[in-house]
Amino acid sequence: MSNFNSHNFAGEKALVRVDFNVPLDASFNITDDNRMRATIPTIKKILGDGGSVILMSHLGRPKDGPTDKYSLKHLVKHLHELLNADGGNTTKVFFADDCIGEQAMLTSGMLKAGEVLLLENLRFYKEEEKGDEAFAEKLSKLGDVYVNDAFGTAHRAHASTAVIAKYFATGKKLFGLVMEGEVISAEKVLHASEKPFTAIIGGAKVSDKILIIENLLERATDIIIGGGMAYTFMKARGGKIGNSLCEDDRLATALEILEKAKAKNVSIHLPEDSVIADKFDANANTETRPSDAIPDGWMGLDIGPKAVGIFSEIIGRSKTILWNGPMGVFEMEKFQNGTKAIALAVADATSKGAFSLVGGGDSVAAVNKFNLADKVSYVSTGGGAMLEYFEGKVLPGIAAIKE
Repeated sequence: MSNFNSHNFAGEKALVRVDFNVPLDASFNITDDNRMRATIPTIKKILGDGGSVILMSHLGRPKDGPTDKYSLKHLVKHLHELLNADGGNTTKVFFADDCIGEQAMLTSGMLKAGEVLLLENLRFYKEEEKGDEAFAEKLSKLGDVYVNDAFGTAHRAHASTAVIAKYFATGKKLFGLVMEGEVISAEKVLHASEKPFTAIIGGAKVSDKILIIENLLERATDIIIGGGMAYTFMKARGGKIGNSLCEDDRLATALEILEKAKAKNVSIHLPEDSVIADKFDANANTETRPSDAIPDGWMGLDIGPKAVGIFSEIIGRSKTILWNGPMGVFEMEKFQNGTKAIALAVADATSKGAFSLVGGGDSVAAVNKFNLADKVSYVSTGGGAMLEYFEGKVLPGIAAIKE
């Protein structure tokens, strides 16, 4: 597998799969451009070498072919601004209103060094999500070298993320900088973690996180469980959880996980206390109670001060930290303290030399909300992809480049 930085793109047309699946408002303004910003260094490196760039991406889930609402033409202006933000040479950005076919071929053929072409939404073709080989081959003809920089779609075996790579020789298919960073960070945590290794797993449902917890039982020294899923474990152990979130069909699974952890000498930590509320509401009445003694009619919506203290201490002595999922309903101010305290503990441990990886939409939203994104080692952009990677699954978009 070639290294992106050591590849010279001079005179080459680089076909780059990016993840420009960004949210747009009713007037087609981009409301969060993080995914676009993330790929700018990859694009600039290719242009700086004297290459040209052909970008392909999906946007949303168009059901019936081309739809104006899902057109990537709405991104052209902002992409131009991002590429020319330093006021240097003006990088030209062209748009092709199709991703295959004559216009795409002609425009990409005429592209000069230092220029960028954005292709229309890949998902306007059903063949993209089907992983159709003929479609992938058509796309491959547009460039000399293939760069996958879309970690967020690495777990999908789509035409542009996995199948296309077979039409490029070794050395002509590469990870971009976003993808490289994601893969290196994830592999560091999964396969080269320094001990003690603490995994912090939160969120609402045990069912969403069973596979990741089971895979981590082979690797972690400590697993901290917070969020709504903690109450399923509490109830499984015989605790009273009032009206807290609980998956009754997963009680046996929760007990199995606790047994397996014991057998493997992994410490699972559940929150000793909880901030409880009399309803799911920003203005609810609140109290702090032991997490296994919550009165009827009340529900746990955040971890309590004792839990914060214990969890922070465990995080503080860790050398490797993986954080996936919040500790409570951090979107409401009354119930954000636990998640914020954990974010601060992770940042503090990082400043003392621990390697910390934050992945999954809600945890990423939390570190951004508390302005701590630059205080952790790595923030993953790929929610579903990151989760599947930590579940021990092979991601087609990664395997295709490594083959």
